[in-house]
Amino acid sequence: MPEWLIYTLASLMVCALVVTIAMLRHRRVSEDEDTSETPDVLEYMVMMVGVVYAIVLGLAVAGVWEARGAADDTVQREAQALYEVDRRLDVYPAAFRDQVRGRIDAYVRHTVDSEWPAMANDEPVDATGARLLDGIRSDITHRAPGDELQAQAYQPLLDRVAAADDARHQRLDSVGSTLPGVVWFGLIAGGFVTLGLLFTLQIRRSARELLLATAFSALVVFLLFLVWSFDAPFGQSGAESADPLRELLTPTV
Repeated sequence: MPEWLIYTLASLMVCALVVTIAMLRHRRVSEDEDTSETPDVLEYMVMMVGVVYAIVLGLAVAGVWEARGAADDTVQREAQALYEVDRRLDVYPAAFRDQVRGRIDAYVRHTVDSEWPAMANDEPVDATGARLLDGIRSDITHRAPGDELQAQAYQPLLDRVAAADDARHQRLDSVGSTLPGVVWFGLIAGGFVTLGLLFTLQIRRSARELLLATAFSALVVFLLFLVWSFDAPFGQSGAESADPLRELLTPTV
């Protein structure tokens, strides 16, 4: 299901629930109930709960955003290291260049086509990618430099392969949800409490009050959706994070 549809349905459901409860509560209000004033202590409590929940939501958004950025940087480093290997092979004979570049292409295709869907679904990743990367390292390691240029490129090539391997391990360690379950429980429960406190302010069913209640509810849903969308670095909306690796792929004819 597209993310925009998930957000739209969630917003409509929550806003409809808030409006429905407000209208039902208005019908059940006794005629002698004084709704002109709200006790100061209630206003203070609502303000404090709203501020605390806003801080928690802000920290959650910042945390998942930082985790998504770190994951993107890791993928960029992996792609850059493989690109450097591909470029530095120019000093080697054509047959050896084609052999190593073929292994790089196979590794990238496996990463994009097989590992990324598994990471998006938080499923185990097999060892095929590690074997393909080891094949690149083995080809370079067992190729004795034939001249001065190859000797100068030999160690930097191995360093770039090691950098790609390190980035790959960091990428796999970043799979899964950034926020623990207890944090999600607090965010969702806090959202219900914050929205529920609207009714302690003796909200009526006037157009202005219902509009403000709906807008506030939609804002809370949007912020929770934002946290959920960025929670898993390679899940939900993280498919585009593989673009740096896709750019390395050799176009097929």
